[in-house]
Amino acid sequence: MSMTVKTLADQIGATVDGEADRLVVGCAGIEEARADEVSFLANVKYARHLPHTAAAAVIVGRDTAAAGGTTTLLRADDPYYAFRQAVVVLHGFRQHPSGVNASAFVSPQATIGRDCTIMPWAYVEAEAVIGDRTVIYPHCYVGARTRTGEACVLYPSVTVYEDCTLGDRVVLHAGCVIGQDGFGYATHAGEHHKIPHVGSVVIEDDVEMGANCAIDRATVGATRVGKGTKFSDLVAIGHGTRIGRHNMLVGQVGIAGSSETGDYVVMGGQVGVAGHIRIGDQTQIAAKAGVHADIPDGDGRYGGIPAVPWADARRTIMAAIQLPRYVQKIRTMERRIVELERRLEQREAEVDQES
Repeated sequence: MSMTVKTLADQIGATVDGEADRLVVGCAGIEEARADEVSFLANVKYARHLPHTAAAAVIVGRDTAAAGGTTTLLRADDPYYAFRQAVVVLHGFRQHPSGVNASAFVSPQATIGRDCTIMPWAYVEAEAVIGDRTVIYPHCYVGARTRTGEACVLYPSVTVYEDCTLGDRVVLHAGCVIGQDGFGYATHAGEHHKIPHVGSVVIEDDVEMGANCAIDRATVGATRVGKGTKFSDLVAIGHGTRIGRHNMLVGQVGIAGSSETGDYVVMGGQVGVAGHIRIGDQTQIAAKAGVHADIPDGDGRYGGIPAVPWADARRTIMAAIQLPRYVQKIRTMERRIVELERRLEQREAEVDQES
């Protein structure tokens, strides 16, 4: 698809500062963009590229300076979101094949909605209910009595165990596992005895998970992932945990069982959360932090191990960076103390001799 810069600006809610009649056909990064592509500038660290980019236009904030260049600017209130809109307009979303392939196994007792796609070697168990326009890629497994909403996408090798529920427009990327048994054992006389997990998993509307995420089935009740939440790759959620709405969890986050997050929580990569705690609404947790205690609603940013308010975490980090220098200082001071003590002893000995 091609269109003028002006037409694109009208569709993404931007205003044109420069050549409005240039044709654009796609989107690219500010350094790689060609003369018929649109780019964006949402981070000031890339502003140095603005005068030199070959892009037909660059989406920027309302108050971004032109930096002395001749590049056409598309000014928007939220440049990153406007760029997202431009990608949708010019490229669209991934298109999926259609139809139920003859080599897929669909139980006669399963219910398949309208306009669904089930690709080769997918397996849909008895009493499963697949919502309208859902797409199931090869090597997926949908367990008995599992229900998916409308317009879900299960990419290759996704496994959804029995009795789980997916809302509308849930997207599970390759290798996700939903509803496996949680890490639940009763230790008795030194041996670990498995607890049957008779609960389920509920994933609400508009959730998307990256590759190889794992969501444990609850022992009883349900493990729940709230509406609009997004996971990166390799996120693990323990049994009975409740993830709030519109959370954002980056790769390798792990949350132990029976914990709870509020709404609009953000966790950086490799955050670890202990079991049976609550993280309040709108909390932001820095990468690699370890959360061992409750965090109240709206209490801001946390980081470190154990996680503490970000201002304290930064001081701890900066002190840790200085540790080698402090160690060297201490060793130097120790040598000086030894030398001073030696001189003092020598002086005391001389005084004794004189007396």
